[in-house]
Amino acid sequence: MGYKTDIEIAREANKQPIMEIGAKLGMEPKDLLPYGHDKAKVSQEFINSVQGREDGKLILVTAINPTPAGEGKTTTTVGLGDGLNKIGKNAMICIREASLGPNFGMKGGAAGGGYAQVVPMEEMNLHFTGDFHAITSAHSLLSAMIDNHIYWGNEAGIDTRRVAWRRVVDMNDRALRQITASLGGVSNGFPRETGFDITVASEVMAILCLATDLQDLEKRLGDIIVAYRRDKSPVFCRDIKASGAMTVLLKDAMQPNLVQTLENNPAFVHGGPFANIAHGCNSVIATKTALKIADYVVTEAGFGADLGAEKFMNIKCRKAGIAPSAVVLVATVRAMKMNGGVAKADLG
Repeated sequence: MGYKTDIEIAREANKQPIMEIGAKLGMEPKDLLPYGHDKAKVSQEFINSVQGREDGKLILVTAINPTPAGEGKTTTTVGLGDGLNKIGKNAMICIREASLGPNFGMKGGAAGGGYAQVVPMEEMNLHFTGDFHAITSAHSLLSAMIDNHIYWGNEAGIDTRRVAWRRVVDMNDRALRQITASLGGVSNGFPRETGFDITVASEVMAILCLATDLQDLEKRLGDIIVAYRRDKSPVFCRDIKASGAMTVLLKDAMQPNLVQTLENNPAFVHGGPFANIAHGCNSVIATKTALKIADYVVTEAGFGADLGAEKFMNIKCRKAGIAPSAVVLVATVRAMKMNGGVAKADLG
């Protein structure tokens, strides 16, 4: 008999209602906004109510330089969180949400693997609670407002050749990487080059994951440089009055998502900036909240230690005023082979 696939294992999970998972953390039903029976958002009121508590211990999971398939940081993170709970510790995990691009591409999902998974795995790897759609919408709103501002007289003096703000879609869509926009005559504006990045590469994603509350989020969004003038001076998001409207679109996305592991232990899955262009960690608000309600918080940083862990320490920890008590380094024979020069075909 062969091994069960990740999805078969996830579908056989004996999940508890999300309210019961929340109750383990001292959350009452009013503290959770349920999305079905097995996932919920944690209210800002609850987050505010635990700020006076002492922090638990933070544990970072990172890896040596990974192979294209990844080296199992999420699986290790989930397994370690389950293991700590198994020996009687009050532990929870904090991981990132999955992007649809890698999920439908080579890499696959971001919920762990085997019996060290977070569930509901399928929803987590697809639309989940709509956070990425909200980020895409907020980013697209800014894109639209920039072109609209230029169309209606360009009061901010934007040089249309120097618009720095690109568009996003949460998919590996090669054909949209570099495009020409605003074709079709006077009513559609001034033709210019632009392009699409993937949603997880959006600056809005990185900002959401570093913001501490909605006021902080709005300020950070306002500080985005969207373009430059002919004299090379920057034009900010706040100059075209987009930050307030963007914040409104992100108000629910700011709230951490509570789910559970296969062993019914609590997990926050929130935010998902790529580590190659941003800081590659789950949100500050999720990690800091977890530290207030659990004795041990296991989290991960994307890519290898020289990229993800470095950004975790230098960006996330420094900005959030936190520090790990321990670091787990995932090392595999396969990664050692690849980084040592073995051909891909022989990795095994």
